[in-house]
Amino acid sequence: VASKEKIWKKAIVPVSLITIGLIAIDEDNFISRFHVLEERQEHFSAFSSHLDDYLQYAPIAVGYGLEIAGVKGKNSAIEKSILLLKSELLMCTIVTILKNTTNVQRPDSSSYNSFPSGHTAQAFVAATFLHKEYGSKSIWYSIGGYTIATAIGTFRVLNNRHWISDVLVGAGVGILSTELVYATHQYKW
Repeated sequence: VASKEKIWKKAIVPVSLITIGLIAIDEDNFISRFHVLEERQEHFSAFSSHLDDYLQYAPIAVGYGLEIAGVKGKNSAIEKSILLLKSELLMCTIVTILKNTTNVQRPDSSSYNSFPSGHTAQAFVAATFLHKEYGSKSIWYSIGGYTIATAIGTFRVLNNRHWISDVLVGAGVGILSTELVYATHQYKW
């Protein structure tokens, strides 16, 4: 089990993303969900894509594809599956509780479950999983995973399904969930 200091260091980036996301809720701050929506409406009002529905899982597929190709990650296939499952469960619990308690309306006014972005949280769980398992093999696995995750968050805003605040908090929740699971996991199979 990681020390409290090590866990805190792993939490700096996701906590920063969550904090910036919370700041973006207010329209009078340096980043505002309303300003980002205004830019989206002005420059990308016709944008529509469903790639984000599928690509959010791509880093997980890459991780298991590498395993099948014989590239060993940090943990065995069973161990990494347990770590991924725990990360997914933690992220889903946090996202579901926040969506059900905040009732934030989506920018397209379709429903009241906008905050945080579940697609983005999923994409960042997947990217962090790939980073934890294969980042030490090549930095390009981490870069690829986080690039895909960032694209998912961008697509959620461009598709007018989420505010920038939803996406930033979703990214933070996804990273934090996976980091916490990896830092506290004790049992080896």
